[in-house]
Amino acid sequence: MELERLNEIFRAKLSDEDFKRLSDFIYREYGIKMPPAKKVMLQGRLQKRLRELDIISFKDYVDYVFSKEGQDNEIIHMIDVVSTNKTDFFREPIHFEYLTQEVVPHFGNTTDFRYPLKIWSAGCSSGEEPYTIAIVLMEAKEKYPALDFTILGTDISTRILQTAIDAIYKENRIEGIPLHILKKYFLRSKDRSNPTVRLIPEIRKKVNYMRLNLMEPSYPIPDMFDVIFCRNVLIYFDRPTQEKVINKLCMHLKQGGHFFLGHSESITGMTVPLRQIKPTIFVKVE
Repeated sequence: MELERLNEIFRAKLSDEDFKRLSDFIYREYGIKMPPAKKVMLQGRLQKRLRELDIISFKDYVDYVFSKEGQDNEIIHMIDVVSTNKTDFFREPIHFEYLTQEVVPHFGNTTDFRYPLKIWSAGCSSGEEPYTIAIVLMEAKEKYPALDFTILGTDISTRILQTAIDAIYKENRIEGIPLHILKKYFLRSKDRSNPTVRLIPEIRKKVNYMRLNLMEPSYPIPDMFDVIFCRNVLIYFDRPTQEKVINKLCMHLKQGGHFFLGHSESITGMTVPLRQIKPTIFVKVE
């Protein structure tokens, strides 16, 4: 793309009217709040899409988004750019400790488990959460060798899900992980000019991924889960939307199953089938 045209794109500004068209749509269809304070952020993130499509003005881009062709081809790319994906390995470690110390023993003893433990990581981002779950459960197998488990990771962003599937991360993403865990579950790249790590195949095969918009009326997932992690996802929704999402998630949670929220999230004042047993840890009730 010629330099003059690139400069035109960089100079493009998102008008209040076009911002409102986009923010109303994003909230209505995906539940993500876009207050006016986020206009500059949205403008900056969408400039990449303007460059990709060789579109000079935001007005032309917004018109394209709402055209038939744009609805078929561009919406998914726009949401990939808009959605925030911030996560870490072993984030909020108290949840993983509770999973292995309290939840796992509930399902069996060292020699007998009734069925595989099914876990859903809703809003899994680039995979750090479901892979952390897989690692701590692999570690638990040393005490409970009969333990078996499957993990589903879902997210709205196809781009970030591909990162999760690839399971390749910059080396700085694993800072703080205990050395014995790194040696057992991560493979270092040989290219030291671009240092990366990858989860070992035994961990990768324990997690399946699919794209899911939590704003859908119902979730096309046939499984019922023993545990659902939905952490630091609901903060992007308003309170009524949070309640609706939790209720839809709970339709896929077994009676007595565990539900984990992020440290800044709560169900206070909501009508949901959950009872708190510890801060941000709940069980499903009648």
